[in-house]
Amino acid sequence: MDKRSVIIEDWGRTDYQQAWDRQTELQKAIIAKKISKEAYSGPYHLVFCEHHKVFTLGRSGKEANLLINPEYLKTQGIDFYKINRGGDITYHGPGQIVLYPILDMESFFTDVHKYVRKLEEIIIRTLQTYNIDAYRNPAYTGVWVTSMQDRLPKKICAIGVHMSRWVTLHGLAFNVTTDLQPFDYIVPCGIRDPDKGITSLHLETDQPIDMEHIRSMIKYYFAEEFDCQYILTPHA
Repeated sequence: MDKRSVIIEDWGRTDYQQAWDRQTELQKAIIAKKISKEAYSGPYHLVFCEHHKVFTLGRSGKEANLLINPEYLKTQGIDFYKINRGGDITYHGPGQIVLYPILDMESFFTDVHKYVRKLEEIIIRTLQTYNIDAYRNPAYTGVWVTSMQDRLPKKICAIGVHMSRWVTLHGLAFNVTTDLQPFDYIVPCGIRDPDKGITSLHLETDQPIDMEHIRSMIKYYFAEEFDCQYILTPHA
């Protein structure tokens, strides 16, 4: 089997802890093969899902960037997890496409920054199909747009990753039809600049939003950026 074969998996709307556990199992299985020096039997995994309402705080984040107390969190039906990805605090919820690539980067390239830039490029290219001129901000990881609402720079996709023995975990969160109100309860990504905000594809386009079309674009551009081939599963 080609070392760059990737299974596409769609986990649907899933509990964050369950998705984190499943990712970790996939990552550990690949690491175990590397440690034992078994011949590669692949393939890798590209997971699509959505989450129930949840805040996640990366290992370099500050808990002070969660602006509400645990009791109020419960009243809003929002979970909270401290996790092992890079970055600060972000929100996941319905209407957001979450992408988790589980790859052994030694089969691709061993450059963390290049990996993150390629994840950004996938979303930038996807947004171009909606005539949205998305871009990188050199100071902040993720994908940005100049908002149609107020012409301010706003993040539309957050990225946070973790690697162990060059095997990836976590990934990106792309706001499509996401309710952005919960972002008011945090300092998103730890960015305190009042002239920067959060947006979604729904707010930035007057075109109909077809989630399946967006997922198909992400799959296409992922395959191009990472030069891989897909093995489809029945629910992908």
